[in-house]
Amino acid sequence: MTDTSLLPLAFGPAVLEAVFRSRPEDFQVDEIDAFDASGEGEHLLLTVRKRGLNTAEVARTLARWAGIGEVGIGYAGLKDRHAVTTQRFSVHLPKRVSPDLDALVKPNLEVVASTWHSRKLPRGALEGNRFTLVLRQVQGEREAIDARLQAIAARGLPNWFGEQRFGRAGDNVAQALAMFEGRRVKREQRSMLLSAARSELFNRVLSARVTDGSWERGLDGEVWMLAGSRSVFGPEAWSDALAERLARFDIHPSGPLWGEGELRTQGACAALETQVLTQGDAPALRAGLESARLKQERRALRQQAADLQWSWQDPQTLELRFDLVPGSYATALLHELGAVREANRIT
Repeated sequence: MTDTSLLPLAFGPAVLEAVFRSRPEDFQVDEIDAFDASGEGEHLLLTVRKRGLNTAEVARTLARWAGIGEVGIGYAGLKDRHAVTTQRFSVHLPKRVSPDLDALVKPNLEVVASTWHSRKLPRGALEGNRFTLVLRQVQGEREAIDARLQAIAARGLPNWFGEQRFGRAGDNVAQALAMFEGRRVKREQRSMLLSAARSELFNRVLSARVTDGSWERGLDGEVWMLAGSRSVFGPEAWSDALAERLARFDIHPSGPLWGEGELRTQGACAALETQVLTQGDAPALRAGLESARLKQERRALRQQAADLQWSWQDPQTLELRFDLVPGSYATALLHELGAVREANRIT
């Protein structure tokens, strides 16, 4: 199931075909900060806008500019190369001597703001991401497209792991299986392959939940996840209070991120997860993750495209604007619209 284009659709048949990422400006991402800078300390907090660069490349650039090792650079999340993105970095400067910010200005890199902070910016320290996506060469009935977007705004989206988790060639899961069978890999590749294996199993469970319609309503024995956090609770008996919280996106049904330990779900929910995760190569993926000593965790099956808005720039150009919590993928929204091809992959 690694080919994410083959994942089931939660809202019915596709309503459009379009081209995506014709240029970096068609994919804009702005981090939503989780905290305000303290204004003092030995970490220079930079808000950077980049074009055509990934996060690791910017981190290396900042380390060279500051004359420090890359370990002194912090950032909250990874951002795509084929995009225009705004994100924070921290630069450790114990002597509080700020290098020349003008020396950082390049055609594809701009410092938007700078201030001091007391600590290195840790991974995950952001409230979410704000997306602006432009689809071009749109084919489809405008009325049907608008109706699909209204449904997504009202009901949310399946919280798929996107194709980035599975590699450009889509072979990360196959490589993970080879690693579990004894193939040696580098440390950084090992982490990537473990994530791919975990993501694949989660997507398989979510696929079954989309197919039976329970991705947005829960099952008997459900474990619930608090929106915007990793906190879970349940199972507990269905109640009007749970229904109200589910309707306002305060909680979501959850699926397994596999590792050592027992499933927390019970009843019909546990039965579905067990059935899915005993098919095909799932037992081998599970065993590999357990041998790597990962622990059982949960991930929300549903995500909210918060403040979803859209506008037609012309009859074949559609702009989408929405916010997602960290760890959710904008491509999940595009998947629910239809066949959206990346321009640089069109043959």
